Amino acid sequence: MAEIERVQLTEKQAKARKGRSIALAILLVAFVIIVYVVTVIKIGPDILNRSL
Repeated sequence: MAEIERVQLTEKQAKARKGRSIALAILLVAFVIIVYVVTVIKIGPDILNRSL
């Protein structure tokens, strides 16, 4: 098998990548929370009091 050539990131590039990853994770969590809140508001709080 052939060796896979890997790119070595500089410290500055690695720090920038980590910052972008953290920002993306925060945005994803915020989106999920917004979708959950909007769903609860649209369906209403009575969804928790339904009969099983």
